[in-house]
Amino acid sequence: MTNTSTSPLTLVIFGASGSTGKSAVAAARARGHRVRAVDHHVPDDTSDDEGITHVQGDVLKDDLRPHVRDADAVLSCLGVGNDPATLLDPPPLYSKGTEAICDAMEAEGIKRLITISATFVETRDRGPIWFKLPAMTGLHLVFEQMKEMEANLRARPALDWTAVRPGWLMEGKVTGDYTVQPDVIPDDMVRTRHADLADFIVRLAETRDWVHATPAIARPEAAEHTSPRAVAEEIF
Repeated sequence: MTNTSTSPLTLVIFGASGSTGKSAVAAARARGHRVRAVDHHVPDDTSDDEGITHVQGDVLKDDLRPHVRDADAVLSCLGVGNDPATLLDPPPLYSKGTEAICDAMEAEGIKRLITISATFVETRDRGPIWFKLPAMTGLHLVFEQMKEMEANLRARPALDWTAVRPGWLMEGKVTGDYTVQPDVIPDDMVRTRHADLADFIVRLAETRDWVHATPAIARPEAAEHTSPRAVAEEIF
């Protein structure tokens, strides 16, 4: 990936206290960028790093224009919980929330947007059967929201958007050896680390790589991370 950034950027990160959001904030600061971290509720354990500004904002209710104003790029790390009640009726963070972010960006003249989707929007034929059955069923409505989000993004050619499609997300340190290819992850992979995803989206914010595209990101992981026990613990 070509780095066209020669000076620190101001990056707005929505969902900054989530698993991917925290990693994105850390990756952005490690690369010298200023961060405006937007969360529904500002966490109590905020860093005293002067390069991070914490902002409270509700993407479904608030005027987001002040939050994105003067940004060089906006990163949406919005996500929903995976408890059964939420998955049965997920809040429209991906669809309506991303629409609100786009509206604010267009009003403020901000062009670069990176959002998080999923490879399963394109195909759900990844992973062992004991993963596919519960995960694809439990997350069906979330994937449908992501599909709607992507359709809405395609209707906004004036924005330099990228919708990144990871596999099944997991914890773990950043590796930097992830595979990126168009649209879907390789058929022999299923997992993506939050930290690797964050590293990739921060690097995307520095460039115009993958504009109006859906790059998929994953890496090989130990079989234990797609075992029946792992699926049960992480989904249920």
